[in-house]
Amino acid sequence: MNRRDAIKIIGFSIFAPLFFIRSVNGKERKIVIKIATLAPEGSSWMETFRQLNAEVMKKTEGRVRFKIYPGGVLGDEKDMLRKMQIGQIHGAALTSGGLSVLFKEIDVLQIPFLFQDYGEVDYVLSKMGSFFKKGFENNGYILLGWSEAGFIYLMSNTPITSVSDLKKVKVWIWEESPMAKAIFDEAGVAAIPLSIPDVMVGLQTGLVDVVYAPPTGAISLEWFTKIKYITNVPLAYLAGGIVVRKDVFRKIPSPFQDIISKTFQRYLDQLKAVTRNENQEAIKVMVRHGVKVVTPAKGQIEEFKRLSDKAMGHLGSQAFSRKTFEEVCFHLKNYRRGGK
Repeated sequence: MNRRDAIKIIGFSIFAPLFFIRSVNGKERKIVIKIATLAPEGSSWMETFRQLNAEVMKKTEGRVRFKIYPGGVLGDEKDMLRKMQIGQIHGAALTSGGLSVLFKEIDVLQIPFLFQDYGEVDYVLSKMGSFFKKGFENNGYILLGWSEAGFIYLMSNTPITSVSDLKKVKVWIWEESPMAKAIFDEAGVAAIPLSIPDVMVGLQTGLVDVVYAPPTGAISLEWFTKIKYITNVPLAYLAGGIVVRKDVFRKIPSPFQDIISKTFQRYLDQLKAVTRNENQEAIKVMVRHGVKVVTPAKGQIEEFKRLSDKAMGHLGSQAFSRKTFEEVCFHLKNYRRGGK
C-alpha cells in the first residue's frame, strides 16, 4: 500500500463513524449508505433504485438514504469488494461471482447448465435463501435482496458452435473467476483475463474475439456493437444481490432496518420480472443490429455439458461444498417432479 492510499484509509476511518453518531439534542443524524454497482445510468436497475431510495427516505422521514455509484465508476466487482472491506463504501450490487467472494457457497448457482429455466431458479432460491443469507451474515454482510442478470450466452466475432471453435479464437475470461477458468482449462482454451471495464477495449482492439454475458449486459455495456454472433445456448445463470456491511447496517435504528429489508426485496422482485423481459428483448435488438444467432447441434451441446461436469470435479475446496451442491440437486429434482 502506498502512502497516499494509507492516508486516505486512515482519514476515512476517522470520519466514517460520524454517519452514525447521535446529535446533542438526541435526534438521529441522517445516515448515508454508499453503494456501488456496474449497472449503468439509464438502466432499469438505476431507475428501480431511485424509486426504492425515495420510498426508504419517505418511510424513515429522511433519516436514511442511499448514495449510488453506477456504471463501474468505482471499478469492477473486485475493486468494490476491496473498498467495502476498507470502508470507502458500505455496500455493493454484485453478481454471483462477486457474492461468492464473500460466501463461497454462492458459486453453486453459477454451475453451467444447472438450471433449465427461471422457474427452477426461483424454486431453489426460495428453498435455500435463508441458508445463503445466514452465510453472508456470518461473514460480516447483510443481503438486502436478490436480483439477477439472467442467463449467460457466448457472443463472438466468428460462429461458435462447438468446443473446437473456442480453441481457435481469443476468449475473454472474467478476472478472479475460478469456475470459468476451470472450464476453459478443461477445454484447452487459453482465455484472456480482463476486468469488465476493459472488455470493450479488448473487443475494439481484437485482443479478444469471444465474450459471455446476459443479453441485457451486452446491450448496456455496448459489447453487442463489436460482436457478430450469439450462440443460442444458455450457459449458466448469473444471480445478483445487494449486500451491505453488517456493522454499518446494525447501526441503523431497528425499525428502519426492517423497512429497508422489506422495501429492497419488494423492489428487487419487481426488477427480476423486468430483467427477464428485457433479456428476451435484448436478443431481438441485437438481431436487428445485424448480430446472427447460431445454434449448436445437440451433440455439441452435450460436449459442452460433459466438459463442464468434468471441470466442476476439479474445483475442490475453491468453490462450493459437496453438501451445498447435493442440496441444490435435491431441490431441483423435487421441483422437476412437480414438488412445491
